[in-house]
Amino acid sequence: MYRLILLLLLTFFSFGAWADDCVDCHKKTSPGIVTDWQLSKHSTAKDGASCHTCHGRAHSNKDDAKLAKMPSAETCGSCHDKQETQFKKGKHNHAWLAMSAMPTTHMLPKQFSEGMKGCGGCHKLGVGKEEQKKLHAEGEHGMASCDACHTRHTFSKKEAQQPQACQTCHMGFDHPQWEMYSASKHGVRALLKQSGILPETASAPTCQTCHMQEGNHEVRTAWGFLAVRLPLPDDPQWKADQVTILQALGVLDPSGKPTARLEAVKAADVARLTAEAFQKEREKMVKTCTQCHSESFARGELEKGDKIIREADHLLAQGIRIIADLYKDGVITKPATYAYAFPDLLAFHDAPRPIEHKLFVMHLEHRMRTFQGTFHANPDYALWYGWSEMLRDLAEIKEMAADLREKHAKEGKTAKK
Repeated sequence: MYRLILLLLLTFFSFGAWADDCVDCHKKTSPGIVTDWQLSKHSTAKDGASCHTCHGRAHSNKDDAKLAKMPSAETCGSCHDKQETQFKKGKHNHAWLAMSAMPTTHMLPKQFSEGMKGCGGCHKLGVGKEEQKKLHAEGEHGMASCDACHTRHTFSKKEAQQPQACQTCHMGFDHPQWEMYSASKHGVRALLKQSGILPETASAPTCQTCHMQEGNHEVRTAWGFLAVRLPLPDDPQWKADQVTILQALGVLDPSGKPTARLEAVKAADVARLTAEAFQKEREKMVKTCTQCHSESFARGELEKGDKIIREADHLLAQGIRIIADLYKDGVITKPATYAYAFPDLLAFHDAPRPIEHKLFVMHLEHRMRTFQGTFHANPDYALWYGWSEMLRDLAEIKEMAADLREKHAKEGKTAKK
């Protein structure tokens, strides 16, 4: 017993001295970190996490700062195992994989992808232990998963429960969920509630209300990021349009058979690939909506979103087929980097000509806004920033295709002379 007490005392005082050294030094070099740490529950909780819990003990002075370990989801999971298990099942855990799977990210300057000034700024948030080791060796730490929402060093649960916690990543060109949500009636009420204008008991759903039911860290949606799913719909026209879109995504080959890229889609969890998986997420959302609305209203609104996707798919598929026909007829040359006789919707800014650029904007910006605006209860985004722009995109693609065909015909006549 005496030895046990002595061991505990030695451990306590050695930890205390070590922690004091961290605080004393960082008060001079990075005082904001210390202030945040002192605000956190970790700094005051009995037997709670300390500096060395997350960063190890190898770093002890200003000259060996690189020896400090950067925490990952596994680090947080040593105490928060339930949340870590949920997180690892969800799409945020696959953020780095999703970015790596995109062919265009490998063409970006390193400063954008690895320097966290472009896609990598958000998509490194899901990096796991092994990838963290690789990034550390390269001098790149990325965003260590949990602290993307529970930001360093307060790691506040209350902060992560606010809709603004999602704003950094879920905004802008291809997924302006923050803009859609915050301007919707749901978002307006939530922000009024935060400001105290509405009482605490007022109904005001946040991002977390709908996408993290009961605090679940999986964060899934029925349609996924790309709004494609398997099995394909029964509607003949919609089925044909979705096949075309899947071919342009490189998930199906020209004969309609799955490609290797389908495995990347599965691994990144950006689409529901069975009817059961889709329905499971749909029912979760219906349950959430019925906290405020009737079930018939909730299902009706979600079905409207499904129908909007069908209409948007028909416009996008037409654009894809127009460009695929240009390749087929030899009017323009298909880029060697495109695996099949379809424009590659995941090539983004590496598209070689204006007509392909117009298609990728149609897909990634305007189709996204059409269906996401609908599901986020923002009619202006769904109509004017989404659907209306898709119509304009298709008109421009048709006109550019006609010009290219005319130019090709003239060049053919000239060559014959």
